[in-house]
Amino acid sequence: MTNTNLLDGIIKEIQLKLDSAEINPERVNSWEVIYLGDGIAKVLGLRDISYNELVEFESGATWVALNLEKNFVWVVILSGFNTIKEWMIAKKTWKVLEVPVWPDLLGRVVDALGNPIDWLWEIKATEFYPTERVATGVMSRKHVHEPLETWLKAIDSLVPIGRWQRELIIWDRQTGKTQIAIDTILNQKWKWIKCIYVSIWQKNSKVVAIAEELKKAWAMDYTIIVSAGSSAPASMQWLAPFSGCAIAEYFMFNGEHALIIYDDLTKHANAYREMSLLLRRPPGREAYPWDVFYLHSRLLERSAKLNDSLGAWSLTALPIIETQAWDVSAYIPTNVISITDWQIFLETSLFNAGVKPAINVWLSVSRVWWDAQTKAMKKVAGTLKLSLAQYRELEAFSQFASDLDEDTRKDLERGKRNVEVLKQWIYSPVASEKQVCIVFASTNWYLDSIEVSKIAQFEKDLYAKLEKEETILNSIRSEKVLNDETLAKLIKVLENLKEMY
Repeated sequence: MTNTNLLDGIIKEIQLKLDSAEINPERVNSWEVIYLGDGIAKVLGLRDISYNELVEFESGATWVALNLEKNFVWVVILSGFNTIKEWMIAKKTWKVLEVPVWPDLLGRVVDALGNPIDWLWEIKATEFYPTERVATGVMSRKHVHEPLETWLKAIDSLVPIGRWQRELIIWDRQTGKTQIAIDTILNQKWKWIKCIYVSIWQKNSKVVAIAEELKKAWAMDYTIIVSAGSSAPASMQWLAPFSGCAIAEYFMFNGEHALIIYDDLTKHANAYREMSLLLRRPPGREAYPWDVFYLHSRLLERSAKLNDSLGAWSLTALPIIETQAWDVSAYIPTNVISITDWQIFLETSLFNAGVKPAINVWLSVSRVWWDAQTKAMKKVAGTLKLSLAQYRELEAFSQFASDLDEDTRKDLERGKRNVEVLKQWIYSPVASEKQVCIVFASTNWYLDSIEVSKIAQFEKDLYAKLEKEETILNSIRSEKVLNDETLAKLIKVLENLKEMY
């Protein structure tokens, strides 16, 4: 009897324990690092983890999961690599990779995680955007119908850029690619466009120099620099363009136009290749992973022009690609050319000859040419591109011909003047209405009797006269057309000025 009572007591006690037990205990999803090296860690046993999810370590370091395999996960360093050791505990966070987005970022230089690296005050952001997101759908977009003016004569007249367009700048190093991008940022000062410059694998000294130039022109007030320098891990160089794009999208979705420059995507692809090889992904052409095309297409596709119901705001992208020894048929250049809305080709020989910006007119094209120009510029620059292309052919032919007919000589002389008109030194913007006037003078033979060496002075004098005769510039600026009355006034100014030369 005693044994029966004792057994009943034990059973009741067990029942009470079961009734008071936690039915849904908190599940901690963590395990150990079994491999560590070159900014890569292999973590065994992490369950239910997602691609691009943050992983935290005991030391506080932050990594991101990129390779999800059956029994383990490959994670990539973002911060705190030196604090990690093998057999340390890693834990999933249920958070995707995000960056801070906030107006306080304007005027600052930050890394790919949004942390300030300019030795100024701390940035306190209250809103975050995921670095990876699905691009805006087709039905939410609007077609290109307004220009993004660079105030560079050669671009606005020959290869105009429309808002939300993705216009590639491409050629070898030291041909002025970055300078075109920086000049474009400087010339957005009064257009209420927020600019994001993404620097990948650049020297820190170069980033500092760019920031100083922008500060001198008060352009940092509307610019953010996202920098992943040559000393940064490959993961930060891979992440920087996506972080910059998330920041630019914040402005687009909150009632402002944005411009983002990726300098450059060749270095971005190289960083991604380095990461992929360390992650044991199978290499493809030129050792790049199989998804490198998708890497850039999903990034550039996020540039958009929202429809009227969403506010009609835009995000424009200017990706830069550096070729090696003029090889545009390499893997990355051909990939990005196929993604973008055509390209601005620069040329080494033109750059060395002092033709800046050194744009190759024959190869540089735009899919939305007529939609990205004002009616005034269309009217005066319609034949300029063809004329310059013909001049390049005649110039090459004339080197082997000793006797040229009169018409050929005239075409050569006119071509020289067209080239001289389109030359433009750095940090010297020309407003669109002034561009229309000088391009009209060039394409309508008002410069034929002026010596090539005096074209630059003629241009300065023309602008000075136009500023006194304000009605011409005001009309073109406000109406975006060159009407008959304004045209007559412009012709009169050109004829009077021409007599002085």
